[in-house]
Amino acid sequence: MSLLEGQTALVTGASGGIGRAIALRLAEQGAAVAVHCRTAVAAAGEVAARIRESGGEAVVLQADLTDEEACHRLVGQVTHWSGGRLTALVNNAAVQPVQPLPGMTAAEWRTVVDTDLTSVFSCTQAAADHMRAHGGGTITHIASIEAARPAPGHAHYSAAKAAVVMHARAAALEYGPEGIRVNTVSPGLIDREGLAGAWPDGVRRWLAAAPTGRLGRPEDVADACVFLASPLAAWITGHDLVVDGGVSARPTW
Repeated sequence: MSLLEGQTALVTGASGGIGRAIALRLAEQGAAVAVHCRTAVAAAGEVAARIRESGGEAVVLQADLTDEEACHRLVGQVTHWSGGRLTALVNNAAVQPVQPLPGMTAAEWRTVVDTDLTSVFSCTQAAADHMRAHGGGTITHIASIEAARPAPGHAHYSAAKAAVVMHARAAALEYGPEGIRVNTVSPGLIDREGLAGAWPDGVRRWLAAAPTGRLGRPEDVADACVFLASPLAAWITGHDLVVDGGVSARPTW
């Protein structure tokens, strides 16, 4: 039996990488999937095409999630496409620039916070408004282990992801009585094409620290999202599910 049969899911930032894997995995488990992108329409179209080729339902929707009204319009487009149903939201869209804190401008700070945090607030609010009128649903934010363990050059990113974790806990508290569960998934280092060549020292250090002895895969994050959106997690809310191959268990001294 498919874990998400009958569900309709919206995945933000689903044109590539982790978002792409999440959209495909949700579809594999029976969900109809709205594939969101900001500018990468062709890549999002490829994700949707793969879902349809496998017998699933998918639509591509474009929106700038730093615009509050656009977030609400996006949810409206999903419910219009699905015949009035949205049961799962995965807030995945994010940026991760490297910028040393001493020279960081307020504009650079705001770009990351607006994209990685404020969009989560706006999309969650819009989705929850629909879900609580239609029997509830699930909302999953993609956070990061950097929410608790900052990296150099990522002060804006780490701060935003820490706030994403706390937003999910606060939302779980306030939306729980409405039948809405809200959780976070915090990935560790996830492999992507060219990563080993671009950051060999970081990859080497990760592999040395990971008890599982490998980098993460986008599918590892996607599987966590499927679980949290499924009935298997019916009594789980306000939780941060760390997906890092055990790196967080490594002593820091």
